[in-house]
Amino acid sequence: MSKIKSLVLGSAAAIVAIGGAQAADLPVKAKAVEYVKVCSLYGAGFYYIPGTDTCIRIGGYLRAEVTFGGAPSDATYLNGDGGLGLRTAGQYQSRARIMMNVDTRTATEYGVVRTFGAFGPQFTFGATNAGTDVQANGGMRVEAAFIQFAGFTFGRSASAYALPWNGAPGNLNSTLMGGPNYDAGVNNIQYTWQFGNGVSASVGIDTQEAANRVGVLQGIPTVFGAYTNQYAAPTAPDVVGNIRLDQAWGLLQFSAAAHEVTGAYYTGTASAGHPSDKWGFAVTGALQIKNLPTGPGDDIKISGTYTEGALRYVLGQSGATPTNFQVLNGSTFAGVPIADGVFNGIGTGIELTKAYGMNGAFNHNWNQHWSSSVFGSYTHVDYNGNATAIICAGAYLGASTTCNPDFNISQLGLSTTWKPVKNLALIGEASWVHIDQRNSGAVTLTGLRAGTYARGDTDSFSGIFRVQRNF
Repeated sequence: MSKIKSLVLGSAAAIVAIGGAQAADLPVKAKAVEYVKVCSLYGAGFYYIPGTDTCIRIGGYLRAEVTFGGAPSDATYLNGDGGLGLRTAGQYQSRARIMMNVDTRTATEYGVVRTFGAFGPQFTFGATNAGTDVQANGGMRVEAAFIQFAGFTFGRSASAYALPWNGAPGNLNSTLMGGPNYDAGVNNIQYTWQFGNGVSASVGIDTQEAANRVGVLQGIPTVFGAYTNQYAAPTAPDVVGNIRLDQAWGLLQFSAAAHEVTGAYYTGTASAGHPSDKWGFAVTGALQIKNLPTGPGDDIKISGTYTEGALRYVLGQSGATPTNFQVLNGSTFAGVPIADGVFNGIGTGIELTKAYGMNGAFNHNWNQHWSSSVFGSYTHVDYNGNATAIICAGAYLGASTTCNPDFNISQLGLSTTWKPVKNLALIGEASWVHIDQRNSGAVTLTGLRAGTYARGDTDSFSGIFRVQRNF
């Protein structure tokens, strides 16, 4: 009996061993493939990141353009070698850029957590003010990099002061004045309330950078209106905010900002002291009107701005606002300083500069493939009596019979777009800029434009052709 039992157990063990060996030879079953799923919660183009509950959308654009009579993006020459019409500044400049947008969103018990980045390389080709050699350079542009959570925005984005269309109510021109421009973003923290029925409000703090300050003038500028910028390092951020109404008929927004103006040391040494810091401000009102009788999709966008001590809010540009305009138009020269504030010798205070302006555009769709925009701006810059006396005390006066650094600057442009297929646009634009300055008499220039010229109003022109593919 024990022999039979041993035989049975031995046979069972052998069968198990053989079965195990055969099982080891079989292929291991692969894990199920995780297919990318469409995320319909946040609009077209979003997908779930595999293995997560986070949705992501990747997009952007690729752009190629050439500008005539200005820097890239139809930035009309208004100072430097370009403003003087010298051959050291190219009559055309070209640029190629690819901008990537990465947008992620995750639903949480605190609401949607969003991250957004807009960044990409670009390559610019053209002559610079440094000489006649053709210059080319590449670089990385970061327009946005922020996190949004429970109404807060942290990082780099458009300011809480910014208008929905930023500095482009209907233009490619990156130097449209008369209002603010944040198309390159600003580092900030802001909070937004949604009250319902299209009413919202935002408040924030912005770091002081090229997006919100121009320059501080100490003493007398040159005949060009140029000076050494005496802005001290910022000690406080700009405090900004807006209240906004969005409706089917359009949009209404009011923005306000407080901006600190800081001057450097009087004589370049700490022992000499410095002028007391002053707070300036800016306010903007904006209106968009839709559903026009001229056609579907047409609209009008307009805004008006007033500032004391914060000219960047009314002279908004994509890059840094220059500290002067200088244009030679035939035998007529206009050279004016641009400064948030003016001070002079030891013991003097900062005199804040006042300015107001407006800009806007009418945008019309001829059909589904063709559209056009007419845009323009007007800005007035006003130095008070003390600032005018400081500026006009010496070199800036030159041989003028009348010295007045106040000026007006106007712009007018026309843009036409052809979209042969979806998300592909070919755009042509032309811009005109008029500087209305208040000085009279003659001025003597040195350098390549050496000679005596009459101070007076000037006109400048530029144009751009751009091809852009959005994806």
